[in-house]
Amino acid sequence: MDDDKQPTVPKVLKTLARLLGTDVKSNRLDIPEKYGKGYCAGFVFNEDIHMLISNYELYENVVIENPEVDTSRRRIFFKFQNIFPKSDMAKEEGYMTKIPSVLIATSRINTDEVIIIHSNTAVINIEVNADYLKGLFDSSKTSPVLQSLLQNAQPLLFEQILFSSLQRIVDELVIKPTGGTFELFFLRIKAEELICRLLMELERRDEQRIYALNSHDIQALYAVKEWMLKHLDTPPVISELSASVHMSPSKLKRLFKQIFGNSIFNYYQEFRMKEAARLLREGNLSVSDVGYKLGFINLSHFSRVFKQHIGIKPKKYSATKDDQKAFND
Repeated sequence: MDDDKQPTVPKVLKTLARLLGTDVKSNRLDIPEKYGKGYCAGFVFNEDIHMLISNYELYENVVIENPEVDTSRRRIFFKFQNIFPKSDMAKEEGYMTKIPSVLIATSRINTDEVIIIHSNTAVINIEVNADYLKGLFDSSKTSPVLQSLLQNAQPLLFEQILFSSLQRIVDELVIKPTGGTFELFFLRIKAEELICRLLMELERRDEQRIYALNSHDIQALYAVKEWMLKHLDTPPVISELSASVHMSPSKLKRLFKQIFGNSIFNYYQEFRMKEAARLLREGNLSVSDVGYKLGFINLSHFSRVFKQHIGIKPKKYSATKDDQKAFND
């Protein structure tokens, strides 16, 4: 096949193409109609940086051997999720669980010898050589969080919410110029820009000691996060959450902050206010309706918390939305 002559195409993309009986053209695999719909695009910029953009639906999961597994290589993985636009996303149940974010993991977390190609995938994966990153700046002067990540000696995972400026860079990767002399150069620069900005965000985290993770820890912490985001009307009780995932309260609080960069209650409150803002912006609810819906008994308290997180009081926020709607009409 022609793609065998393209050193810029990841081996996993070629393997998937052979499995689906199709070809990779211009670094892109379009899913054949009999298997599903969508595409998967892959890029080997150099030996230190690889990227895979996946946005497809398959009729059933596919399992393939990982053609590039190498536990001796120290890699850092950046997995961007919920980054493709969905016009009806705001209407979906559990909207807060669909917030754009990126998972940042050491290669100790990603050493599977098989890859499950899930039936519904919409992610961007960037893989970077840890030694390459360390060579770009003086890592000895960085925070313990960043030092632990770059050392790549422990199984670690961090999650970072994507704010709007980072989402715009992601959009440039997805809605890219097709073909052309500068395509790989452009995409590599954007990938490195994302990595740099994310490392800068991790640098701001204040943990002084970083703990190695295992699969049970990760599953437990994400179970806690998912429960909170689906029950924004119910303030979290640490003792109940820790019991539900069979973890001590102190360990739960410590690892939650390590992964998500915030305490359990502050994380919950931040997303609670994001949901309040969304309901005021997109729903036909009054300020009091939104406050009660999210579990507030005292509306003055709701107003104070909302202002702390959003910057203005909910009544003014709602009025601004109404003024904008009248202007557009």
